[in-house]
Amino acid sequence: MITFAKKFRTRAATHFPDGLEENLEDASPDLSSVKPLPPGNPPGSVEFNGARREARAYLESHNWVSAIKGEYLGYRIDGVIYVFLFEFVPAKPDVPSWTWVIVGDIPSAYISCHYAKTPYVALEGYIGAMEEWVEAAREGKSVADIIPVNVPATPAYAEMLGSRLKFLDENVLPLLPK
Repeated sequence: MITFAKKFRTRAATHFPDGLEENLEDASPDLSSVKPLPPGNPPGSVEFNGARREARAYLESHNWVSAIKGEYLGYRIDGVIYVFLFEFVPAKPDVPSWTWVIVGDIPSAYISCHYAKTPYVALEGYIGAMEEWVEAAREGKSVADIIPVNVPATPAYAEMLGSRLKFLDENVLPLLPK
């Protein structure tokens, strides 16, 4: 799993009053903040089912995932953003068995439950980590040690992602319970 960006840590730290590092021992999410999803492909909107498949495929593309054990929905706005929580069997030692996967009209990413216990904190951390990528791409700096984004780090892509992040920060994040 990757090390999280500086802005992620800054935003997430507000939710860890005892300090972020002290909370790394507990990688369990707050299950009261999510809705369990039934296995398979139950009836749902075309957008939701597609996003669920995309999130599963994204998670399974990582070599530290052996098998998915459980799926939960943290938040969704069809066609815009989906925040899923997955429990999985780690394929490597020292990998926590829970992670958030965020997909939609934005770059897909995972956020470890070490850093985010709820959908709100996961989305807030996602926005912060992606904002760091946007700043680096705008300035022509390296994005090698920043959250991965599946497009070239150019000012044009930075502007597109930046406007989506601003929308999420101002219009979607306030809708999630803290």
